[in-house]
Amino acid sequence: DEKTFHPGSGGEEVRARLGLTDRPVVVCVSRLVPRKGQDTLILAMPRILAAEPEAVLLIVGGGPYEKDLRRLAHERGVADAVRFTGSVPWSELPAHYGAGDVFAMPCRTRRGGLDVEGLGIVYLEASATGLPVVAGDSGGAPDAVLDGETGWVVRGGSPADAAERIVALLGDAELRRRMGERGRAWVEEKWRWDLLAEKLKTLL
Repeated sequence: DEKTFHPGSGGEEVRARLGLTDRPVVVCVSRLVPRKGQDTLILAMPRILAAEPEAVLLIVGGGPYEKDLRRLAHERGVADAVRFTGSVPWSELPAHYGAGDVFAMPCRTRRGGLDVEGLGIVYLEASATGLPVVAGDSGGAPDAVLDGETGWVVRGGSPADAAERIVALLGDAELRRRMGERGRAWVEEKWRWDLLAEKLKTLL
């Protein structure tokens, strides 16, 4: 819904509330389960912090993997640079996307292909918000990204690949702006509900 998810969704208020106003923010919005790749992002944080010492990973959402993720952040010495919001009300979700400079969810396929990502609507919501995205290569996730235009697709489960793309985006405001604007335009051109509904009507 490009009318709900948009660049003016209130991200600055969320950043201020969390004390992140002046920090580069990598945001991940998703249920906390292993497939989604929040652990990959935590493992990528040492590399990201080496290039961007003030960067913070904002993990938005709840789920059964939260305790393991918190423990991993402590074990890797990056707990101070990882924030967990827990579940947030749906009405506040657009603003939490807007709190990020980059959206990242490097999802991966698990269990021999039985645990696989669907379309990955979070990437489209992030694009509608005007953020560049870093997506994993699981299932239908790459279909929600124009690789090299609205963001990048990386190998799911590779902290090095995720860190490389995130660092490139955090270090280049013009690249972030260009990819974010292209993502917003792509959602308006191809992913609006009315356009999809018309396609479905034609097929039926």
